[in-house]
Amino acid sequence: MSLLLLGAGLVLWFWGTWPLLEQGSYLSKLHKLSVSDTLGSGLMLLGLLLRIPSQWPLLALALLGLVVWNTIFGYVLARSSQPVEPKR
Repeated sequence: MSLLLLGAGLVLWFWGTWPLLEQGSYLSKLHKLSVSDTLGSGLMLLGLLLRIPSQWPLLALALLGLVVWNTIFGYVLARSSQPVEPKR
């Protein structure tokens, strides 16, 4: 099961990189990349958790940090890409 999760995470990493080569806006490309990267990294961390259960606090902290960081980064990126309206 551990190897299956690790392999699925690796596939998601590479699958998320593919949209960078396509046409489209930078935000849609980065959204696809960040979603697949977060899911892939999460699956890999779960696979590592099954392989080395003694390290569960460290792996759980890494998973939490990954989810929080990617959420904040996505918000900041989307917010900064919107044009600033002048104050009246």
